Amino acid sequence: MAATMRIVFGLLTFVTVGMIIGALSQLAFIRRLEESYGTELPSFGRLRKIQNDGYLQFPRGMSHWDNDKEAQVLRIGYVKPEVLNWSPRIILLHNFLSMEECDYLRAIARPRLQISTVVDAKTGKGIKSEVRTSSGMFLSAEEKKYPMVQAIEKRISVYSQIPIENGELIQVLRYEKNQFYKPHHDYFSDTFNLKRGGQRIATMLIYLSDNVEGGETYFPMAGSGECNCGGKIVRGLSVKPIKGNAVLFWSMGLDGQSDPNSVHGGCEVLSGEKWSATKWMRQTAHV
Repeated sequence: MAATMRIVFGLLTFVTVGMIIGALSQLAFIRRLEESYGTELPSFGRLRKIQNDGYLQFPRGMSHWDNDKEAQVLRIGYVKPEVLNWSPRIILLHNFLSMEECDYLRAIARPRLQISTVVDAKTGKGIKSEVRTSSGMFLSAEEKKYPMVQAIEKRISVYSQIPIENGELIQVLRYEKNQFYKPHHDYFSDTFNLKRGGQRIATMLIYLSDNVEGGETYFPMAGSGECNCGGKIVRGLSVKPIKGNAVLFWSMGLDGQSDPNSVHGGCEVLSGEKWSATKWMRQTAHV
């Protein structure tokens, strides 16, 4: 019994140390991004749109990133991180996707939208529910190989500091007027889904459309003040949907346990259409 307890304690210590090291390395990464933001890169107005290998190239001679494909894929100099909350961890990434990438994902998704489902805690399967009233679809494994999708996948992996293979397929969602997603957790409470990559530890939520009233992403257990959610003033923290921006948040705390404070929801859309792309990331490779 004592030997078993020592093994369990050792594993928990290992997971905790790993989570802390990951958080510190990500903080250092964010600081480097903040330093690079807006430096020595051409403005959007001067950017020549050339879709080549899934990203936009810069005209030659305009910056020291000319021949750096990695920097172009990661949008170094454009993406600006903003830490919104540390427990649970919530980071807003301004300009995470280009306008062309947003439109590209919407174009892929539009013909295949279906009524969204939620995970049944007993079976692990998707079921329809009044908790979630959007429509959506998942990109296929084949579409994941498209050059522009590959670039987005790599960007998500680098900014989240989680391997690409740990991610589920990207889901694209559309919320129309009066549609919403009630507060919920992204981590699983069933055992069925844990068999394919373990627990969900983080989520990247990317906004793909503008001119939306309402539709904020709402974290009722984050922050210490009030915020706007679908036209109502409520306690907590909310993020307004702005095209190209992304919200990165963690469902797992630094202790390696699922964080109940990561509860979040999609506020009611008052006007316009809210389009978003969601990437859930697991503890291990998702197969």
